[in-house]
Amino acid sequence: MTEQNTQNRWIVVVGALIVQVSLGAVYIWSVFQTPLKAVFPTWSEAQVTYPSQIVLAAFALAVIIGGRIQDKLGPRIVGITGGALLGLGLILAKFTQLFASSPDTALIWLILTFSVIGGIGIGFGYVCPIATCVKWFPDKRGLITGLAVAGFGAGAFFFAPLAKALISGGYYELMTIKLFSLPAIGVFNTFLTLGIIFLIAVVLGSSILKNPPAGYCPPGWTPPKPSTAGPTKVDYSPTEMLATPVFWILWLTYFAGCAAGLQIIMKASPIWQSFAIPLISERPIPADIFNKILTQGAMAVSLIAIFNAVGRIFWGKVSDNIGRKSTLFIMFIICGIAMLLLNSLKIYPLYILGVGTVGLCFGGYLALYPAVIADFYGTKNMGVNYGWMFTAYGAGGLAGPYLAAVLMKSAEKIPYLTNEGAKEIALGSYSTAFLVCGIACLVAGGLILTVQPPKAK
Repeated sequence: MTEQNTQNRWIVVVGALIVQVSLGAVYIWSVFQTPLKAVFPTWSEAQVTYPSQIVLAAFALAVIIGGRIQDKLGPRIVGITGGALLGLGLILAKFTQLFASSPDTALIWLILTFSVIGGIGIGFGYVCPIATCVKWFPDKRGLITGLAVAGFGAGAFFFAPLAKALISGGYYELMTIKLFSLPAIGVFNTFLTLGIIFLIAVVLGSSILKNPPAGYCPPGWTPPKPSTAGPTKVDYSPTEMLATPVFWILWLTYFAGCAAGLQIIMKASPIWQSFAIPLISERPIPADIFNKILTQGAMAVSLIAIFNAVGRIFWGKVSDNIGRKSTLFIMFIICGIAMLLLNSLKIYPLYILGVGTVGLCFGGYLALYPAVIADFYGTKNMGVNYGWMFTAYGAGGLAGPYLAAVLMKSAEKIPYLTNEGAKEIALGSYSTAFLVCGIACLVAGGLILTVQPPKAK
């Protein structure tokens, strides 16, 4: 293998990061939630949560389809198609405003465009960098899967404050640093703007992706010898993989981790609002104070994104050193404890510490499970095989935000002031949802200790 090919594998990582940063903006939904409820005040907490749930489900199912196609045709064409669909979905979501007089129709349109079309685009784009990078880096599988998906976790860091600034106007801030001022274009034109940005970025990044030559091994690296503990199979087909009991144990644990992580990520801003707003005694809440709370909520989304991205690289590297099983066990225990304590962390720095810890562990799940699938089932069918495992993410994306919305105990409606006049925000307690997901993570930690590589019959 030539030095040029060795260098090319890092160029592929650059393309992967460009794609993933853009796709990761799916995690900024909580920034849109309050502005959308201001336009459609009849939407319930559950209704305004539906688009965030369905986009994650569509995303997960599309990973299976996109994975199978990219296993046959390569990552470039599938990634470009994903970028086009994501951009189209967000651009079409802009026209939700046409149904302002019919809230139910508006919700259906938003789900069809943002959630279904956009979610399919995310799934097609997401699977390509992971499957490609795993094939280029058999010597650093945990680290590289973490790096390949780190951009996905980091996307919200850049795009949550951008979306917030575009919706209501004001400075684009990163870590409280005011970089430049943006005009208020409203929530629907923000969908349009982001759609154009993501379309260009994902198509550009995907054009760099390519698979390595057949039988590629990095210079100086020798593949590890198969275990002598029993017969193993190198590459499993999807049917063979689904027939192994260990797959379903892994699926359940992945589901638990994703339900907890996505509950926090997709609800970070309203959760903080439910903590902070009751502490304000003045009624109605002045516009500047309310806007500060919204800014803190958007910043929480950005900070979670940092923890999320760091967790993907950090835990991936740790797993290369101490093993996947031990690393996953540690992560599930930490995540479960953080979820159980979260409702008591109502001071902003403590809140960030709590949700950041969940984000750190969640990022690790997204890094380790692709590596586990490659370890257990081979890389030949990596795209589609991980697609099946990734349905646990989609199920967690439905369950986590759903639990937060349905189990929220409504407390009161509090008036606040805006430039358009007085409005109301409904607050409640998410403590029961935190409890359910926290216990699920602790149980998953116990289950992961039972996992063993499948044995060929």
